Amino acid sequence: MATTFSGQHVRQIPAITTALRRPAAFPKQSSLSISKRVSPLKCVMQRSFVEQSVPKGGAASNLKELIDFLYADLPHLFDEQGIDRSMYDSRVRFRDPITKHDTIDGYLFNIRLLKLLFSPQFQLHRVWQTGPFELTTRWTMVMKFVLIPWRPELVFTGVSIMGVNPENMKFCSHVDLWDSIENNEYFSLEGVVDVARQLRFYKTPDLETPNYEILKRTAQYEVRKYASFLVAETKGDKLSGSSGFNDVAGYIFGKNSTMEKIPMTTPVFTQANDAELSEVSIQIVLPWIKN
Repeated sequence: MATTFSGQHVRQIPAITTALRRPAAFPKQSSLSISKRVSPLKCVMQRSFVEQSVPKGGAASNLKELIDFLYADLPHLFDEQGIDRSMYDSRVRFRDPITKHDTIDGYLFNIRLLKLLFSPQFQLHRVWQTGPFELTTRWTMVMKFVLIPWRPELVFTGVSIMGVNPENMKFCSHVDLWDSIENNEYFSLEGVVDVARQLRFYKTPDLETPNYEILKRTAQYEVRKYASFLVAETKGDKLSGSSGFNDVAGYIFGKNSTMEKIPMTTPVFTQANDAELSEVSIQIVLPWIKN
């Protein structure tokens, strides 16, 4: 359902909306791809690490119970309950691009350190079986560095490849791969640079924006899941510098049926509906109406 105001339209965006926006810390370029290509060499590195910890041989294992366990356990990674250490080998080997530990105690120490410095929020998106004794998880982790006055927000998305020991069906290896870098081997200077960039001071405009979750963050773009929101929309003649932007901006500056000014919001969406750019739409998010 849409309401027309002098050539502009106000309509509601569905509750699940994937949109892309350049993060504020450093330049990004939009794309709709949500896949990550892994080079053969990198794939060999990942597999060989898991195979070192898992004895070869034996029939393919049904890991459904462990999948269910991870769905229930991993959301407690950084809360007071914590993860169930009894499901991990004492010599579990953890690796991410800048951290490594070879015992469950070291693994849990790393979790406690992150809780102390960053107040992390962990979102588990999916768990699936990728080998006879291997599970993979996809996740998002958002962290605020509390020791820096401007409390920068760091966002990491990626997958964790988790090896399972077939002798006791406990996790014996855990390899994190970040979407934002190409070199995920330990110790990755690319990973250090990615962290440093996110720690830099930057200030974003204090404007209302719809609630969203970051599903994937790469070096070039973000994939987000937005909650439902309203937009003022009109047609434009090109993607950039379109006269349509002035029309829809005029709507929020008072050129509407009630002559009422509407507070500025973010983001502004510009999209083409075909390759020839024959139909372009400009959308400005409207503030949430509070009852």
